[in-house]
Amino acid sequence: MERLDPQRSVLMIVDVQTKLAAAMPQAAMDRLLSNTVVLLEAARILGVPVLASEQYPKGLGPTVDPIAERLRAMGVEPIDKTTFDASAEPRIARGLADRSPRSVVVAGMETHICVFQTARELARRGLDVHVVADAVASRREENRGHGLTLCERAGALATPTETVVFDWLGRAGTEEFKAISRLVR
Repeated sequence: MERLDPQRSVLMIVDVQTKLAAAMPQAAMDRLLSNTVVLLEAARILGVPVLASEQYPKGLGPTVDPIAERLRAMGVEPIDKTTFDASAEPRIARGLADRSPRSVVVAGMETHICVFQTARELARRGLDVHVVADAVASRREENRGHGLTLCERAGALATPTETVVFDWLGRAGTEEFKAISRLVR
Protein backbone atom coordinates (compact mmCIF):
# COMPACT_ATOMS: atom_id res chain seq x y z
CA MET A 1 0.00 0.00 0.00
CA GLU A 2 1.34 3.39 -1.00
CA ARG A 3 1.32 6.67 0.89
CA LEU A 4 -2.02 8.50 0.90
CA ASP A 5 -1.65 11.14 -1.81
CA PRO A 6 -4.14 14.00 -1.40
CA GLN A 7 -4.30 14.37 -5.19
CA ARG A 8 -5.35 10.72 -5.59
CA SER A 9 -7.61 10.35 -2.54
CA VAL A 10 -11.27 10.89 -1.76
CA LEU A 11 -12.71 11.34 1.72
CA MET A 12 -16.10 9.65 2.06
CA ILE A 13 -18.39 10.52 4.98
CA VAL A 14 -21.03 7.81 5.41
CA ASP A 15 -24.40 8.48 7.07
CA VAL A 16 -23.54 10.72 10.03
CA GLN A 17 -27.17 11.70 10.57
CA THR A 18 -29.17 13.20 13.43
CA LYS A 19 -31.52 10.34 14.35
CA LEU A 20 -28.81 7.72 13.96
CA ALA A 21 -26.39 9.86 16.01
CA ALA A 22 -28.95 10.02 18.83
CA ALA A 23 -28.72 6.22 19.14
CA MET A 24 -24.92 6.20 19.45
CA PRO A 25 -23.05 6.13 22.77
CA GLN A 26 -22.14 9.74 23.61
CA ALA A 27 -18.38 9.07 23.89
CA ALA A 28 -18.35 7.31 20.51
CA MET A 29 -20.28 10.18 18.91
CA ASP A 30 -17.98 12.81 20.43
CA ARG A 31 -14.92 10.93 19.10
CA LEU A 32 -16.47 10.50 15.65
CA LEU A 33 -17.45 14.18 15.41
CA SER A 34 -14.12 15.62 16.53
CA ASN A 35 -12.09 13.34 14.27
CA THR A 36 -14.37 13.78 11.27
CA VAL A 37 -14.03 17.55 11.62
CA VAL A 38 -10.23 17.12 11.60
CA LEU A 39 -10.49 14.98 8.44
CA LEU A 40 -12.74 17.51 6.71
CA GLU A 41 -10.51 20.45 7.62
CA ALA A 42 -7.40 18.60 6.47
CA ALA A 43 -9.19 17.67 3.24
CA ARG A 44 -10.11 21.33 2.72
CA ILE A 45 -6.55 22.52 3.37
CA LEU A 46 -5.01 19.88 1.09
CA GLY A 47 -7.65 19.86 -1.65
CA VAL A 48 -8.87 16.29 -1.06
CA PRO A 49 -12.29 15.80 -2.69
CA VAL A 50 -15.13 14.85 -0.34
CA LEU A 51 -18.25 12.77 -0.91
CA ALA A 52 -20.97 12.32 1.71
CA SER A 53 -23.98 10.06 1.96
CA GLU A 54 -27.21 10.05 3.93
CA GLN A 55 -29.11 6.80 4.45
CA TYR A 56 -32.85 7.38 3.97
CA PRO A 57 -32.78 10.97 5.33
CA LYS A 58 -36.58 11.09 5.62
CA GLY A 59 -36.30 8.52 8.40
CA LEU A 60 -32.80 9.12 9.80
CA GLY A 61 -32.63 12.90 9.42
CA PRO A 62 -29.97 15.12 7.85
CA THR A 63 -26.22 15.11 8.44
CA VAL A 64 -25.35 16.38 11.92
CA ASP A 65 -23.74 19.71 12.61
CA PRO A 66 -20.80 20.52 12.68
CA ILE A 67 -20.17 18.08 9.81
CA ALA A 68 -23.02 19.52 7.73
CA GLU A 69 -21.61 23.05 8.20
CA ARG A 70 -18.19 22.01 6.94
CA LEU A 71 -19.65 20.13 4.00
CA ARG A 72 -21.69 23.21 3.00
CA ALA A 73 -18.60 25.42 3.30
CA MET A 74 -16.79 23.02 0.96
CA GLY A 75 -19.69 22.95 -1.51
CA VAL A 76 -20.45 19.28 -0.78
CA GLU A 77 -24.08 18.20 -0.80
CA PRO A 78 -24.73 14.84 0.91
CA ILE A 79 -26.22 12.28 -1.46
CA ASP A 80 -29.26 10.40 -0.21
CA LYS A 81 -29.29 6.64 -0.62
CA THR A 82 -31.15 3.52 0.39
CA THR A 83 -28.33 1.05 -0.36
CA PHE A 84 -26.14 0.10 2.59
CA ASP A 85 -23.02 0.21 0.37
CA ALA A 86 -22.67 3.93 -0.38
CA SER A 87 -20.72 3.22 -3.57
CA ALA A 88 -23.75 1.32 -4.96
CA GLU A 89 -25.66 4.61 -5.17
CA PRO A 90 -25.20 5.73 -8.82
CA ARG A 91 -24.48 9.39 -7.95
CA ILE A 92 -21.76 8.38 -5.50
CA ALA A 93 -20.36 5.86 -8.00
CA ARG A 94 -20.22 8.68 -10.58
CA GLY A 95 -18.55 10.98 -8.07
CA LEU A 96 -15.87 8.37 -7.47
CA ALA A 97 -15.44 7.65 -11.19
CA ASP A 98 -15.11 11.37 -11.97
CA ARG A 99 -12.27 11.70 -9.45
CA SER A 100 -10.50 8.38 -10.25
CA PRO A 101 -8.96 8.01 -6.79
CA ARG A 102 -6.39 5.41 -5.88
CA SER A 103 -7.40 5.68 -2.20
CA VAL A 104 -10.66 6.25 -0.37
CA VAL A 105 -10.71 7.30 3.27
CA VAL A 106 -13.99 6.31 4.94
CA ALA A 107 -15.55 7.71 8.12
CA GLY A 108 -19.09 7.45 9.44
CA MET A 109 -21.63 5.01 10.77
CA GLU A 110 -22.61 2.36 11.41
CA THR A 111 -19.25 0.61 11.26
CA HIS A 112 -20.62 -2.91 10.95
CA ILE A 113 -23.26 -2.07 8.32
CA CYS A 114 -22.87 0.84 5.89
CA VAL A 115 -19.20 1.57 6.57
CA PHE A 116 -18.30 -2.12 6.22
CA GLN A 117 -20.35 -2.72 3.07
CA THR A 118 -18.92 0.44 1.47
CA ALA A 119 -15.32 -0.47 2.40
CA ARG A 120 -15.75 -4.04 1.19
CA GLU A 121 -17.00 -2.93 -2.22
CA LEU A 122 -14.35 -0.24 -2.65
CA ALA A 123 -11.61 -2.76 -1.79
CA ARG A 124 -13.17 -5.27 -4.20
CA ARG A 125 -12.86 -2.62 -6.91
CA GLY A 126 -9.12 -2.45 -6.25
CA LEU A 127 -8.98 0.83 -4.33
CA ASP A 128 -6.82 1.35 -1.25
CA VAL A 129 -9.40 1.80 1.50
CA HIS A 130 -8.66 3.39 4.87
CA VAL A 131 -11.48 3.10 7.40
CA VAL A 132 -10.74 5.75 10.00
CA ALA A 133 -10.99 3.72 13.21
CA ASP A 134 -11.51 6.73 15.49
CA ALA A 135 -14.03 8.38 13.13
CA VAL A 136 -16.54 5.51 12.90
CA ALA A 137 -19.24 4.42 15.33
CA SER A 138 -21.92 1.80 15.92
CA ARG A 139 -24.73 1.73 18.46
CA ARG A 140 -22.79 -0.91 20.38
CA GLU A 141 -19.01 -0.79 20.79
CA GLU A 142 -18.66 -4.51 20.08
CA ASN A 143 -20.33 -3.97 16.70
CA ARG A 144 -17.87 -1.18 15.95
CA GLY A 145 -15.02 -3.59 16.73
CA HIS A 146 -16.56 -6.35 14.63
CA GLY A 147 -17.14 -3.87 11.82
CA LEU A 148 -13.48 -2.80 11.82
CA THR A 149 -12.41 -6.46 11.75
CA LEU A 150 -14.76 -7.12 8.82
CA CYS A 151 -13.39 -4.08 6.98
CA GLU A 152 -9.83 -5.32 7.43
CA ARG A 153 -10.72 -8.84 6.30
CA ALA A 154 -12.28 -7.29 3.20
CA GLY A 155 -8.97 -5.58 2.40
CA ALA A 156 -9.30 -2.16 4.08
CA LEU A 157 -6.92 -0.73 6.66
CA ALA A 158 -8.21 0.50 10.01
CA THR A 159 -6.31 3.77 10.27
CA PRO A 160 -6.33 6.53 12.94
CA THR A 161 -7.24 10.09 11.97
CA GLU A 162 -3.75 11.45 12.64
CA THR A 163 -2.17 8.76 10.45
CA VAL A 164 -4.45 9.78 7.57
CA VAL A 165 -3.83 13.52 7.81
CA PHE A 166 -0.07 13.24 8.29
CA ASP A 167 0.17 10.71 5.46
CA TRP A 168 -1.72 13.18 3.25
CA LEU A 169 0.81 15.85 4.34
CA GLY A 170 3.90 13.76 3.70
CA ARG A 171 6.28 16.25 5.34
CA ALA A 172 6.64 18.93 7.99
CA GLY A 173 7.71 22.52 7.62
CA THR A 174 4.89 23.75 5.36
CA GLU A 175 2.00 26.11 6.02
CA GLU A 176 -0.35 23.15 5.55
CA PHE A 177 1.60 21.21 8.20
CA LYS A 178 1.26 24.11 10.65
CA ALA A 179 -2.50 24.38 10.03
CA ILE A 180 -3.12 20.65 10.36
CA SER A 181 -0.86 20.35 13.44
CA ARG A 182 -3.11 22.91 15.15
CA LEU A 183 -6.15 20.74 14.34
CA VAL A 184 -4.82 17.67 16.14
CA ARG A 185 -3.57 19.37 19.30
